[in-house]
Amino acid sequence: MEQNREYKDRLFRLLFGREENRDNILSLYNALQGTNYTDPDDIELTTIEDAIYIGMKNDVSFIIDNRMPLWEQQSTYNPNMPVRGLIYYGKLYDAYLKKNGRKQYSTSLVKIPAPQYIVFYNGNKDRPAIEHMKLSDAFADHSFDPGCEWTATVYNLNSDANRTLLDSCKPLADYTELVRRISGKLRKGMEKDEAFLAVDEAVRSCIRDGILADLLMKQRAEVINLWITEFDEKEFAETMFEEGRQAGIEEGIEQRDRQLVEQMLLAGKTPEAIHEFCDISMELINNVQKALSDKKCCEEEQRG
Repeated sequence: MEQNREYKDRLFRLLFGREENRDNILSLYNALQGTNYTDPDDIELTTIEDAIYIGMKNDVSFIIDNRMPLWEQQSTYNPNMPVRGLIYYGKLYDAYLKKNGRKQYSTSLVKIPAPQYIVFYNGNKDRPAIEHMKLSDAFADHSFDPGCEWTATVYNLNSDANRTLLDSCKPLADYTELVRRISGKLRKGMEKDEAFLAVDEAVRSCIRDGILADLLMKQRAEVINLWITEFDEKEFAETMFEEGRQAGIEEGIEQRDRQLVEQMLLAGKTPEAIHEFCDISMELINNVQKALSDKKCCEEEQRG
């Protein structure tokens, strides 16, 4: 099943990361913070796009009331979310300073929006209702106190303990139910036509039950296609990852990862997808991507 790049926005991003859905963003923000904002125009989206930072793309980030929340959805458990979020915020603040004409080397204090990094997990692993993942857990030297900390707060959307959050935000509750229904219809090894029919059946059942009905009626084809794309991409990545691990047992870890990344890039997978599903650094992925590009240029010159 080939990747359909027209639909590379994920479902969470479709629902909470677009200008036309700022009311959904506001609803979720209010549910998380216990606030009562009513004007979607209070939100200024700051989401990182591939066009700005190649290989970097977060789900949703925005500014509201001098705060800059960053939200990520994860269907695969990733213990490296704190460092990932830290990197994202470096890019976000860099863009914010440039956009607002503020200079970090100024002799006066430059004010910036306060960060808040939140991850929404809806994978298959049994995880706590709420986790506070700390950057310091990744420090190689735990005896040294750097005097700083960075935290990713992870909400497990599968946990009944987060029912209050879901009840406070209908778009999030509906999103969670749609994901549950679609996931229940899909299985490994499905052909494209089978997967399409399975997702379509789940989407139609949600429309009948008033779950994201307006969005699904207007953008049913887009939702189905982006889900099929992600399903195929994830299954492909998992298969290639396991094959790559077996083939690389007697090789160095970095060499194994390089071969795996090269295979997946040549198969049309995005750097972001490889990073998420295989937990390989963006630096290595970008290096392999550049090497492939250089190789292609050399081959074209030789043919020319």
